[in-house]
Parts: sequence; C-alpha cells; structure tokens
Amino acid sequence: MNNRDRDKIMATLGNVKRKIQKIMTGGRESGPVSLKLFLLSISIGYGGIVRLRETSYKKGLLQSKRLPCPIISIGNLTIGGSGKTPMTIYVAELIQSLGYGVAIISRGYKGQAEKIGGVVCDGRIICMGPDTAGDEPFMVARRLKTVPVVVGQNRFKAGRLAIQKFKPDVLLLDDAFQHLKLHRDLDLVLLDSKAPLGNTYLFPRGTLRETGSALSRGDAVILTRSEIGKAPCMGQIKKYFPRKPIFHSSHIPYIYKIVAGNRSQSEDRQPISSQYDFDIFKNKKVFAFSGIANNDEFRRTIESFQCQLENFSEFPDHHQYSDKELDEILKSATDLSVEFIFTTEKDYVRMAHKIKWPIALVIIGIEISFGTKDFAFKTFIKSRLQELIP
Repeated sequence: MNNRDRDKIMATLGNVKRKIQKIMTGGRESGPVSLKLFLLSISIGYGGIVRLRETSYKKGLLQSKRLPCPIISIGNLTIGGSGKTPMTIYVAELIQSLGYGVAIISRGYKGQAEKIGGVVCDGRIICMGPDTAGDEPFMVARRLKTVPVVVGQNRFKAGRLAIQKFKPDVLLLDDAFQHLKLHRDLDLVLLDSKAPLGNTYLFPRGTLRETGSALSRGDAVILTRSEIGKAPCMGQIKKYFPRKPIFHSSHIPYIYKIVAGNRSQSEDRQPISSQYDFDIFKNKKVFAFSGIANNDEFRRTIESFQCQLENFSEFPDHHQYSDKELDEILKSATDLSVEFIFTTEKDYVRMAHKIKWPIALVIIGIEISFGTKDFAFKTFIKSRLQELIP
C-alpha cells in the first residue's frame, strides 16, 4: 500500500468518525439514517450487557470488593467531559480543609502505568510524568501537591496500595460511578447542565454509559456548567433521583500559566475573578487548540474573552501530540500573525516538554464553584464524612 492509498483510507475513517460523533452528540435529525440505525442496534446490545451487569451486582451474583477505608466516588452517566477532574480537585481540597487525610485513585487512562499501577505523587514529590501517569492524574498531582495520587486499572489493588503507603482517612475515586467491582460509601454523580442525559441514547448511538435509572445508585447529583442555564431534563432527573440532593456548580476559567520562548512568565496559576482580568486579550488576534472531551466548550470560553479567534484546531480527548502536529499548530499561528496561542491545562501537560513557543502560549485551567450554594455542599460532605469516619 502506497502513501496515497493510506492517506485516502485515513481520510475516509476520519470522515466516518466525525459522522459518528455528530450523531452521538446531536439530536434525532443529525446524521445518515442508515448509520444511526446501525449505531442504535449496537446500543441495544450494549444496554443489555449494562443492565445484566448491574442486576448481577444487585442480586449478589457478582460481589463488590470492600476496602478498609471510606470511599467517595466522583463519576458521571455520559462519556466525556462533565468536569470530573476539576471536581476531584475541589473535593480533595475540601476534604483536606475539614481535617481529613485523603488519597486519590485514578485509572490513569492511556498512561503507561494504567495496567501495572503505581504512585504518581506521594504527597510531597511527583513520581511519574504525564506519559506514565496519564494526563489527568498528572494534572491532579501537580495541582494538589500535598495529596497522594495512585493510578491503576485495578482500583481495588490501587486502593490497597494507597492505604498501605499513606493511611488516608478517605479514598477519592475519579471516574468510578460504573466501577461496581469496588464498594463505595458515597457516589457523587456529575451531569452537564447543558445536556444532563446527552441525547438520551446509550453509547454508541449517544453518549450515555447507562440509562437515567442508574442515578438511583447515586447519593448526590451535581449539575456542572450551570451558568449555561437551567437543565432541560430536571423533571427526568428528579424522577430517577427523588428526595436526594441536587447541587449546581459552575466552571470558572483562570490563567494557569503564560509561556513564551520556552520560559514561564507565570509559574503559578492566576485566578480569574472577573471579566476585567481577561481584558489583556480583548480585540487581540489569537489561535487556539485543544484535545479534550468538549472542545466546543473550550472554544466558547476563548470567544468569551472578546478576542479575535483567527482559527481553532481540535483533537480527540487525551490526544498525544506529535512533533509534526505541534509544528503545524505553530506554523498556522505564525501565518495568521496572532499575538497569543491558547490551549487547556490538560493539553499542556501532554506536550509542555516537546516544543518552544516563540508566540505567547496561554494555558487555561478550570476551577469549580458552587456559588451561593458552596456552604450547602460543604455541609453535605462534612456530615457524610462524620458518619463514615467516627
């Protein structure tokens, strides 16, 4: 096979992938009917497997393992970005502020240590790079310098390692709502307020990992990005989630770092408290790129800075940037004569060491805010911890 044929095949596969993604995230009218029916047939089979698995755990045919330590899980119902990583950071800081020791357990998705497991951070030093740990665990470890972070596909094994080495009062599991193999004492379920139940279809026809009825396993629902507006499915959520707390949170962007010429202009994050703080970008020509689950949301964040977004390049979630791709990004930005290049904190950890940036690179991070309901959420977590830890 020559390079031309290979390029044609790759282009065709890329086109099919884009059509599938459009169907998964779009409404009933999006995409070819034949492809939608094909994806729906797979969804039906997938849904049957999910229900069988959940029923097997409910009836005791499959047993959840228990660890000798209270476990809080942060998860969601859909594939992709509902804000689990920034929420994990927020809850870990909250637990610490209440006087409890906490360790974080993550799968370490796409990291070299995912299968074998290991310690990313011991609460003092970071022991793994992003390629080994995975981008999200490494980002969490870098933000939470005093919190141990352990990765491993086998969460039970990773949890035992964390308990043995660090003796935490509580374990915090990142993205574990569907991980029924391990017993949890508190399940926090995140739903994106823009589309809490996706397009209502299971994967791969939609983005749902489970149907809405799975919410009954949760202890609290947190609607993220609530600044977008009221959730269109609140009635449906309350149907599955009666008499349990529902909280609303927002994603607050901040400048994590500005890098120019491979030198950090800002070693520490710069919290953004108002639109005024972003005025340095107003009317400036900028280029942006990201490889996260919700690239459109990042694009809207950049546009909210009232800058002139000349071009935006998007990549799949957890994308490992090649030298060629980074060179192309830099060439595009140079050709457009932009003053700033924007990317996300999660993207930055995957390619910080790979390239020098002659144009100022602005790394945008996300923090969680519960606004006026902050005290209510903190009180909820505090009371549950007091029940779990005598």
